[in-house]
Amino acid sequence: MRGTYDPKKAQHKAYFRRKYAKFQGMKLVGQKELRTFVETKLREGRSPASIAGRIRNQEKHLPNISADSIERFLKSVHGRKIEAHRAALKKRRKPRRKRAKLRKLDNRKFIDVRPRIIDRRSRVGDVEADFIVSGRGGKGVLLTVIDRKLRVAFIEKILPVSIVNMERAFLRIQKRFPELRTVTTDNDLLFMHHERLEELLEVRVYFCHPYHSWEKGSIENVNGVIREDIPKGSDISSYSASFIRKVERRLNDRYLKCLDFRTPQEALDAHRKRKIARGTRGR
Repeated sequence: MRGTYDPKKAQHKAYFRRKYAKFQGMKLVGQKELRTFVETKLREGRSPASIAGRIRNQEKHLPNISADSIERFLKSVHGRKIEAHRAALKKRRKPRRKRAKLRKLDNRKFIDVRPRIIDRRSRVGDVEADFIVSGRGGKGVLLTVIDRKLRVAFIEKILPVSIVNMERAFLRIQKRFPELRTVTTDNDLLFMHHERLEELLEVRVYFCHPYHSWEKGSIENVNGVIREDIPKGSDISSYSASFIRKVERRLNDRYLKCLDFRTPQEALDAHRKRKIARGTRGR
C-alpha cells in the first residue's frame, strides 16, 4: 500500500543504492585484472596499504589504486565475503599475563657496545633472536630469528628444550642463512653458555637490557605475526615441521614498506644475486 513502510523493500532499495554508488570501490569492480590481484592479496591477509604500495612500486603493469579505494571496496557489498574471511583470519586467543623473572647471565655484551653499523641496519647478517614458548602443559619452544636489514625470518622448533638443542637450531638456521654475522637477543637462560654459542657460530652475541624488549623490536613484531597462526598458550610440540615452514614462508612473503614493498624473500634473493655477480666480475 502506498505510503506504508515496508522494511524488506526498504532494505532491498538500500542494498542497490550502496551497490551502485560511485564511492563503492568502482575502480576495482570495473578492472578485472586489478580486482583479481587485490582480492587475492586481501584474502591472504595483506593490508590495503601494503597492496597499494606493492602495485605502485612493483606491479607496474597494473593501474595505481590508493589504500583508501581498497578500503572502500572491502567495506562495500562487493567485498563482504572477503571482509568476513579476513575477520576469521584475525581471531586470536586472549593473551595470558606472565610474571617476568630476572635472569642472570655472566659476561654479557649489551647492545651499548654493539657496532653502529648494526644500529643503522646497513648490512645483511645482523639478526635478532627470540623464543616462542608453549603454554602450560605444552612442550617445546620455537627459536625465531630475523635479519635486521632484509627482514627475512627463520623459525626452528626446539624439542626437547635444552641448551644443546638450541645451539643445533641456530646451526640449522646458519646453514640456511650463511650471511649470519651477529645475534641480538634477550636474557633467556638458554643463552647461559652464550660464549660457547659465539665460538660455535663464529659470530658475536649481544644482549638487550633486562625488560627492554623494544630494543629488539623487529623480532617482537615478527612474533606477533607468528601468533596469528600459533596462538599464545599453544603446545609447540603439536605443530608439524611442514606447518612451521608454512608460517615461515608467510612471514617472508609479506609486502613491506621498508623494502619498497618487496617481500623479504625477494630482498634476500636479490642480495644473493648481486653477491654472485660481484664475485663473477672479480674473477
